[in-house]
Amino acid sequence: MTKLEYTFKTDTLFKMLFVKHPDLLKQLVSELLKIPLKSIEQFEIKNPEMPPEIMGDKFCRLDINMTVNGQLIDLELQVRDEGDYPERILYYWAREYSSSLPASGNYVNLPRTVIISIINFNQLDCKEYHSEFRPLEITRHELLTDKMCLHFFELKKLPANIDPENMLLLWLSLFKADTLEELEKIKAMEVPVMEKAINAYHSVTVSPEFRNLEKMREDAYYNRIAALQNAEKKGKIEIIELLKSGKSPEEIIKEYES
Repeated sequence: MTKLEYTFKTDTLFKMLFVKHPDLLKQLVSELLKIPLKSIEQFEIKNPEMPPEIMGDKFCRLDINMTVNGQLIDLELQVRDEGDYPERILYYWAREYSSSLPASGNYVNLPRTVIISIINFNQLDCKEYHSEFRPLEITRHELLTDKMCLHFFELKKLPANIDPENMLLLWLSLFKADTLEELEKIKAMEVPVMEKAINAYHSVTVSPEFRNLEKMREDAYYNRIAALQNAEKKGKIEIIELLKSGKSPEEIIKEYES
């Protein structure tokens, strides 16, 4: 098996590919949200920029924020489980929703705000690969409002065999693929939009623009690791010196907390 150097889960590739090919993004969103493609009359990417100066920022998010038929749609890709994903997604939703309050200040005019998460780990205690959350009364299951919606697509739970007629699973399989053979298997199904997406993938991965941005991203990541390791080593030396000076562990803890 030939492991891919970059996959659809690579955040720089994810953002660049779908910004450069908004027709593919539109079809992906159509499948993720079960919106008939022909019914999408308004479709706009609100944050297409990938400025090089922010690529090294550890807080840089390469999500795709869209307006789709008057709804705010935020497409997130998360590879690693850092233990705080549900809380983080609620924060993202709250920020998107609250920042879209019209100048008139009329809360009724706030748009429906949807966060779509494609994640490469098991977050929820269920066998289904797709989960949708909305604010419901816990006994009557009465919907409070349709303006909050959180979708989770868990790649680890996808079935082993994919029906070529199931477009949603085909799209998610692209994100799950880690080897060239997996991509070629999908391409061999001769589904036109999948062929187009895979061709776009190959085009983006060899482009100098992508390579430069990805190098910035990787360099920043390894620099942070080195800095953390250095800080940890320095911290251990400082603690040893404080113990040698006669300070108690309790005094050292207080010093670090102050």
